[in-house]
Amino acid sequence: MILKRYALLIIATLLLLTVSQLFARGVYQTDEDFISEAFLNKPPENSRIMLGGDVRKRVTSLLGHPYGGLIVKYWEKEGRTAWILKEIGKTEPITFGIVIKNSKIEKIKVLEFRESRGWEVKYPAFTKQYNGVGLEGDKLNKRIDGVSGATLSLWAMNGVSRMALYLHQHLSNKTK
Repeated sequence: MILKRYALLIIATLLLLTVSQLFARGVYQTDEDFISEAFLNKPPENSRIMLGGDVRKRVTSLLGHPYGGLIVKYWEKEGRTAWILKEIGKTEPITFGIVIKNSKIEKIKVLEFRESRGWEVKYPAFTKQYNGVGLEGDKLNKRIDGVSGATLSLWAMNGVSRMALYLHQHLSNKTK
């Protein structure tokens, strides 16, 4: 009888762990919906920036490794830019949406999460730390508090934040 209870408890615990990991993965918001939301349902056409030469070197420095593509799409309107960027968490890419205004992060969201751990970074209670954060040299100008078990997701989010801030500044400097 006691053995049956322990077996049921173990099965229930394993089931709970499996179900919680399944809920972590998924699309939380589509790219299109994020861009529409970022520009109040009036998004501009997308543009592209080529990651070549000095831009690629700086992005590599900010991420600690080369970015996975040569061309990055972005949306720009009235001094604001929106970026959809992917970065590896532990083993899988995490898709982030980032809005930059006045060289500061206005909003960051996890759009799609493919890892089994670290999904806690998707919550607004965590992402609001990034609001108003800028770039000083190669670092964010504010310390971001981590979440236990989500260190690699945090590093990925910090990396794409630095990248988006740099690319926004790069575009702003080109138009001056």
